[in-house]
Amino acid sequence: MASVLSQYGANTIGVLLTGMGADGADAMVKIREAGGRTIAESEETTVVFGMPKEAIRRGGAEFVLPSYEIGEKIVELVQS
Repeated sequence: MASVLSQYGANTIGVLLTGMGADGADAMVKIREAGGRTIAESEETTVVFGMPKEAIRRGGAEFVLPSYEIGEKIVELVQS
């Protein structure tokens, strides 16, 4: 995510799916701080909610969506 952010700045869309740890949560916060858009997978569809939960807790998730709604949100964000 850091590489994408360094190239695209505020045009970055970060998506964080199921997982553990905090590295993705750190990156999501940085994307939001740079003016990018971020999406975290909601607990209802994750296998492991650890990393998405951490991104949400840190304010790194602008949108929290089940996996089946993420693709549509990405298209919406790209078109706007």
